[in-house]
Parts: sequence; C-alpha cells; structure tokens
Amino acid sequence: MNIIVCVKEIIDPELPPENFEIDPTRNIVLGPDSMPHILSPFDEHAVEAALQIKDSCGAKITILSLGNNIRREIVKKPLSMGADEIILLEDEAFADGDSWSTALPLAKAVKKIGDYDLVLCGRQAADWDAGQVGSGIAEILGLPSVTLARKIEVINGKAKVERVIPDGYEMIEISLPAVITVSNEIGQPRYGTIDKLLAAVSKQPLIWKPQDIGMDPSETGEKGRKLKLLKLFKPVREGKCEIIEGETPEEAAINLAQKLRDAKVL
Repeated sequence: MNIIVCVKEIIDPELPPENFEIDPTRNIVLGPDSMPHILSPFDEHAVEAALQIKDSCGAKITILSLGNNIRREIVKKPLSMGADEIILLEDEAFADGDSWSTALPLAKAVKKIGDYDLVLCGRQAADWDAGQVGSGIAEILGLPSVTLARKIEVINGKAKVERVIPDGYEMIEISLPAVITVSNEIGQPRYGTIDKLLAAVSKQPLIWKPQDIGMDPSETGEKGRKLKLLKLFKPVREGKCEIIEGETPEEAAINLAQKLRDAKVL
C-alpha cells in the first residue's frame, strides 16, 4: 500500500489581523518575514488518515509539498509523525499559484512517483480555504475522488469512506487508486515521537524542479494562474452599542425584549 499525502506550509492563520497588510495594486498579503509558519492543520488530518491506514494494514507514506523557499522544519513534521519520505516541488516558478496552477504540478509529480494507491489531501488549505486542489488532482489524473472524509478503510483494493454531509455522513466505496480529501472529523493528529523527530531532522527531501516533472515554468505558479483576483481587502467590522434603560431592572428587561422583537430577533 503506497499513499501520497499533499501538504502545504502556510502563515499561521491564528495571527491577529493587524499583523497583515494588503497591497491593493498587486492583490497580495504582506507581513513581516518573522511571521510564524505552520503546516496547514487540515493537511495534518490527511497525514493522520494515512497513518491510521498504515496502522491497520501497513503502508508507505510519501509526503509531497509545493512552493519556494520551503521551511524544512515545517514540512518535515509528518516525518516525525510516522511518514516515510518527503518530496518537495521547490522552485520560484511554483510560487503564488491558484488552485489550478498548484494542482497541475502536484498531479504531474504524483504521476512521476507512479506507484501509488491513494492520494490524500486536506479538505482545504487553512489560508485561502478554496478546497479545490484535491479535486483538481483527481480530475487531471482521471481518478475517482471523495471529499470530506471522516473515516477511511482500505479492504481488498477498495476504499470505504465515511463522507461528511451537513446532516450526518454517507458511506462511499471506490476502487483504488483514488484521491480523497480528509476532514478534521478524522480525529486529532498524533504527536511526533522523539526517535522519529530525530530521524526527520537528518532525512533530506528529494527536490524536483518544473523540468523534473515535465513542466514548463510558465504552466505553474503565478504565470500559470487561471483565476483572476479582482480585489483583496480587509473586511471593515463596525458595531454600535445601545444601552437599554428603565426605571427598574424589570422595566429595562421589558424594554430590551421589545427592542429585540422590533428587530425580529425574538
């Protein structure tokens, strides 16, 4: 059983908004170089899903990540959790892509790896939240896909998937190879162990450039974008406070209730 898990390094989404600035002419987010980066949390759930399969039936797990100047300490985290090897698509040509120009090189890298049964992705990246790359990889490779998996079980060359829906979940069975995007309901990602962490530090990733996967640099990253971003801005949040008064607490409560009814809150 060979599993490929696609992961992404992102700026920590828990940072307060005042840490970011918007360049309205280039439609990009600006911030100090010292801003902390993390592995996208949804991608950690995809790694956990792969490890659960490895625990149940054995598997080799390959981590695949794309970008430029990738921080090794971030993308090596899955190795400390129990993944086996890591391949980085690392080149300035891969920077600032959209869903299409990210999915295309990832799909070509998966095809180059060749020997795989499952490709797992997080349900969405925790920075742009588009949730399109996993499905894009499946479309480019012509593979069946399931999104929002909360449980994956591999039996006799097929995957049984519990897929999250608004009012519960549905059971889907698909033939392998396939692409599955994993939701946070899969369970809390495990912590890395000391021995695996030490091994991850010394393990060197395999680096692929666009030409290594049969791509022209103009097909990926910013040059290969299909999406045109019209406007990027910080939302303006406004609020006002109205004090509801009364001669007594009871009267104030009645006045408040009336206000809420007038506003159709009650």
